[in-house]
Amino acid sequence: MGKLLRRRDLVMVGVFLVVGGYLSFVIYQIGVYPLQKFFHFSDIHHQEDVKELGKILTEAATEDKTVIITTLNRAWSEPNSTFDLFLDSFRVGKGTKPLLRHLVVACLDMEAYSRCLEVHPRRCYLMKTAGIDFAGDKVFMTPDYLKMMWRRIEFLGTLLKLGYNFIFTDTDIMWLRDPFPRLSKDVDFQIACDRFNGDHNDIYNYVNGGFNFVQANPRTIDFYNYWYSSRLRYPGKHDQDVFNRIKSSWYTAKTGLKMRFLDTKYFGGFCEPGRDLDSVCTMHANCCVGLENKIKDLRRVLVDWENYLSAAKTVDGRKITWRDPENCKKPW
Repeated sequence: MGKLLRRRDLVMVGVFLVVGGYLSFVIYQIGVYPLQKFFHFSDIHHQEDVKELGKILTEAATEDKTVIITTLNRAWSEPNSTFDLFLDSFRVGKGTKPLLRHLVVACLDMEAYSRCLEVHPRRCYLMKTAGIDFAGDKVFMTPDYLKMMWRRIEFLGTLLKLGYNFIFTDTDIMWLRDPFPRLSKDVDFQIACDRFNGDHNDIYNYVNGGFNFVQANPRTIDFYNYWYSSRLRYPGKHDQDVFNRIKSSWYTAKTGLKMRFLDTKYFGGFCEPGRDLDSVCTMHANCCVGLENKIKDLRRVLVDWENYLSAAKTVDGRKITWRDPENCKKPW
């Protein structure tokens, strides 16, 4: 009898090991997605916040329910800082000033919210931040910076759930020409690149999450949920780094998400600027660390742009283009 019990115990242990091993393999293969029913977007907004957000989005949206959205904290909202340059770019860009009516600013603290109300009224929303202080200049890849980036992904997922398409733009991007003619309405998710390899469909383009155009539909909602949940699988990673890891996953393929990677000729930055000012839509202060460095070099961008607009297209036989970003070229 004792031997029989021991044999049964051994069989049970074997069964548990096999099942446990299989489950571990499955979880490894599919990442965190099965956990998403426990780790969905946290629905951090109270009902009255969603109502207020919905009101702002309704007023700002185009006829096809598209908004332009950016996030803002105190450090980037101070007078003569990044936010002012961002708004100025819409005013001096070609065909961009009318787009300001569609721009919604999601503020991460009260100081940013107050400043937004002064310069861009009726389009400012105060985000819930669960007691986290996002007001200061968050240095790239520090813990607070990562929390801020993931809060952004969560918030953008909320917009999709509310049925709004969006262009998300960092505030260190200068809008110099209406980008909508360069964006496809037949693609679910379009994203800018630090470096563009010439193929709009190649997932091995290295992306930059500071500018993307996303259509609200079940595929993008599912993908943003997957993206946000994947932070648990890759702790300490930037949302952009996690995107680069999951963009080719079998689950992303399973969603049927149609992706497109944007040409830096039109959507460039300091990493790889679009040199043809007759074509450029946006200029991003990427490949640059330090708020003051960004501000100084973005001011140069706007000066170069205004010179381009006011001068003949060539000067001494040379085509006008950008000066190199002298501050952002300094070692990090």
